[in-house]
This record gives sequence, C-alpha cells and structure tokens, in this order.
Amino acid sequence: MSSEKHHNGLYAKGNLRTEWTAGIIGYLATVYIVIVNGSILSEAGISLESGMIATILACFTGTLLMGLFAKLPLIVIPGMGINALFAYSIVQGSGLTFQEGLAVVLVAGLLFLITAFSRLGSILRDAIPDSLKHGITAGIGLFLILLGLEKNGLVVSGENSVIALGNFTSPQVVAGVLTLFLAIFLFIRNIPANFLITMVLGTLIAYLFGLIEPADENTGNILAEAQLFLPSFSALGELAFWVSVFPLAMILIFENMGILHGQLEMLNRHGSYRKAYQVTAFSSLSCAFFGTSPTISAAENAAVIASKGRTGITAIIASVLFLGTIFIIPLITMIPDTAISPILIIVGMLMAQSIRHLPLENLSESLPGLLIIVMIPFTYSIADGMAFGFIAYPIAKIAQRRWKELSVPLAVISFLFLGDFLIKIIGI
Repeated sequence: MSSEKHHNGLYAKGNLRTEWTAGIIGYLATVYIVIVNGSILSEAGISLESGMIATILACFTGTLLMGLFAKLPLIVIPGMGINALFAYSIVQGSGLTFQEGLAVVLVAGLLFLITAFSRLGSILRDAIPDSLKHGITAGIGLFLILLGLEKNGLVVSGENSVIALGNFTSPQVVAGVLTLFLAIFLFIRNIPANFLITMVLGTLIAYLFGLIEPADENTGNILAEAQLFLPSFSALGELAFWVSVFPLAMILIFENMGILHGQLEMLNRHGSYRKAYQVTAFSSLSCAFFGTSPTISAAENAAVIASKGRTGITAIIASVLFLGTIFIIPLITMIPDTAISPILIIVGMLMAQSIRHLPLENLSESLPGLLIIVMIPFTYSIADGMAFGFIAYPIAKIAQRRWKELSVPLAVISFLFLGDFLIKIIGI
C-alpha cells in the first residue's frame, strides 16, 4: 500500500498522543509570530494589540483549514519577510493607508487563489525544475539555522565582518549553547517528544540564568482590540497599488510552492500538494479581512514533521492553541528564544540535507540551485534568494546551448523576477 493511502482519513494511521505532542510543539515553535507580526503590523498604522489579534485569527483559520481540508500536520502563519514587505514597502514605502494595503493583499490573494484552483497552478509547479525546488528547501533550512543561531546569541553582527561569534560571557549565549547540546542529545537518541522536552528544560535553564522576564498583566485585555478590517480600493487606479501587487503575488505563489514541496517531501505526501496549496491560497486571501499580511505554510513545520506529526489532528490541535493564545499571551511571552532556537537549528539541518538531491555534475541545474541556497540566508529573504536562482537558471541553460530545456512558463517567471529586480534598481 502506498504512503498516500495511509493518510486518506483525518485519523488514519495517526498515533493520537504523537499527533497531540506534535501539535503542541508546532504551536510553541511558531507562537512567537503573534508578538513579532503584531509588532511589524503596528509599524503600518494599527495598534500592537490589533496586530496580535489579527495574527492569532489568521493562524487559527489557516491552520484549522489545513487540518480539516488538506488533512496535513502543517501550521499556517503570516510569513516573515512578507510582513516586512507589507508594512515597510507596500504601506509606508508606497504611501498607501493600512486599509489600502489590505486591498493589495486581497488582489494578490485572488491571483494566488486562481493558480490554486485552476490548471495554472499545475502548469507553474511542473515548469519549475526539481533542482530549484531542492535549492529552495535547502536554502530555507540554512535560513532557519541562521535564525536559530541569532535567537540564542551564538551569531551576532561583527565589527569587521557581516557576522561573528557571540559573546560567551553572556548568560544568553551560555544558556543557548547548553540547550542546543541538550536538544542534539535528545534528538539523536530519538527520545519521544524530544523537542517539547527541549523547550521545557530550555525554559528552566534560562530561568536559572535569570533570562525569564515577568509577564505583563496588561496584555490580558487584548481581546478588546479585536476588529474586522475592510480593505479600501481607493488607490486601485494608482501605479503604486499595482506595483505593490506584483511582488506580493509572486512571493505568495512561489514561496508557498517551494515550502510545500519541501515539507510534503519530508512527509512523503506529494499527492496532497493540490489541497495544501489551495488552503494556503484561501488563507492568504482571508488575511485581507483579518487585518494582517498574508500567511504561508510555516518553515517551522519541519519541527512538526520531525516530531512525527502526520495527520490533520496535529494542525487542529495547533489551531485551537493559537485561538487560546488570546488568553495566555503573558505566559507565552515568557518562553525565551534560547529554548526555541535549538529546534530551529536542528530542523534547519534536516531541511538543508535536500542539497544532496542536486545534480552537481550538471552545472546548468546545480549552480542556480546552489545560488538559491546561498542567497536565501545571505539576503535574509526567501523571496529574493529564490529570485536569484530563477534568473540564473535560463542564463545557465543558454550558456550551455540547452535553451530547449527551458519551458515557456519558467521563462516568463524568470523574466518577471528580473523585472521586479529592475523596478528595485530604478526605484519606482
């Protein structure tokens, strides 16, 4: 019996305790987005509390749909990088209001939705070479490693270099290193619920080093800030509006495509791609009404998969916990970065292993994939890293006089990425 047939039902072949544990781990690994995304959204003109509520509702809705409709153990959260694009470029940079920015999210979400519910999505997926897909997976893995190293202070901005080793006299670094080695030991030993144990013990270690800050009781009134946002189309006729729609739509389509490919590969659930893609598209569209930047399948889902989450139960558990976050925000904010960062590092290493699938003997395939792997962490942007690889791919094929291997959709995608770069250069 194929692996796909084992997952036809919501509960099929799933160990309930394992699914619960994976859901809790996935939630704890991604709940940081409530605070971080809320803070970024506040830069676009709304209150921090409204931004946090919007984030919680978006995470709850997208993750619940992923569990019920796609029956996958994947958590859906506002994308890092996408939220910065929304707040700093679409709203602040283009001079749009917050509600006009949400209209950009709505239009980009509709374009995303069209690719998800038509043959266009399959055409685009088949047009992307496996070398670029594997490059995206490995590149995101390195990005997660970098995020984890930064969170525990092991890597900092250098005075004479881009990055440097952190200060080992710092309690944060020492606690982070101890938790990292603990996480590696538990993971290699394949201890049940090793990631959850890592976070609990990591929080205890941080407490012993005096790194736990007391809860802010005022956040208990956050529910009063809940509201439904209505996108404004008053800027529909302005160039700034459509210039904002294009990069957002491109990022949503291809970042989700790349992330889902890697995560379903880890799950061995390639046949579930269409439903997962449709869920992420609908979730992104709904964000225009919740009042947040679009959602994506979380990169931290690698932690969920590594925790042996296999069915939709995992996602449902995580979605319920996200909704409950409204009432326990003071407690969640007490979990330190040093308790979460080791998990990001380990799962990033797991994803980075996709580099072994690159055909290194074929330069026209491997070099663009390697460029993606390098540029995602170095540019600190999944979208920009992808763009470099997509632009380099046709150049490499043409250089080897193998242009017949280029599909029309891929050529168009590469040209659009190039056009986005030219717009950035011109400064429109």
